[in-house]
Amino acid sequence: MHWSDEGIVLSARKHGETSVILCLMTAEHGRHAGLVRGGAGRRARGLYEAGNFVMADWRARLEDHLGSYTCELLKSNAAMVLDSPLRLAGLSSACAVTERALPEREPFPEHYRSLSTLVAAVEEDNWIQRYVLWELQMLTDLGFGLNLTACAATGSRDHLIYVSPKSGQAVSAEAGSPYRQRLLPLPSFLLGGTTDAAPSSPQDLAKGLELTGYFLERQGFNDHKSGPPAARTRFVDRLAQKATISSC
Repeated sequence: MHWSDEGIVLSARKHGETSVILCLMTAEHGRHAGLVRGGAGRRARGLYEAGNFVMADWRARLEDHLGSYTCELLKSNAAMVLDSPLRLAGLSSACAVTERALPEREPFPEHYRSLSTLVAAVEEDNWIQRYVLWELQMLTDLGFGLNLTACAATGSRDHLIYVSPKSGQAVSAEAGSPYRQRLLPLPSFLLGGTTDAAPSSPQDLAKGLELTGYFLERQGFNDHKSGPPAARTRFVDRLAQKATISSC
């Protein structure tokens, strides 16, 4: 068995003394793992960082075998944000969320394109807003999309500021007021569903991550008992620190 495809590095875990198990999000073959011999050596340093674009060749004797990769670096996205811990954390989080949420070896060309767009936008000013919208779209792609267009209780499209944790549907300020302690906050930038909205505050962005994180943990991740990926937790913590500082 053999194929060649472009992909985004999701993770590289050391295997033995010099090899790594590499997991890629590929354009045509979905989330796919393989062994890279020598992947932990000096020559490969920096190649298998999360978020990097690579051209990969995968070979195996049988289709259901782990197989082995040889890769060529196309673009080092991780190196471009090394001087920004928050951007680097966001890049790592997107890769970890993809690895945890998507089934292995099933093509998801739409998600590959959306992840590629997000990775390419990590240096832009509104990248965190893009990130939250990307997680929201992932929930939709997995069949767990939220309904943020009208109030679950009244059908009103005005003053939507909450989301029901049970139904995943928006709730208006008036209808949700008696139950606000049990509802999730709905930041206004998610109502439009695009990045054209006005720049969001760190506090609103943190609320957006709280919302998408709740439903990813509840329905999106393959292993619900393990909690969120550590990389996502670190990203959320860094953003929370930024939100705290900006509110002082």
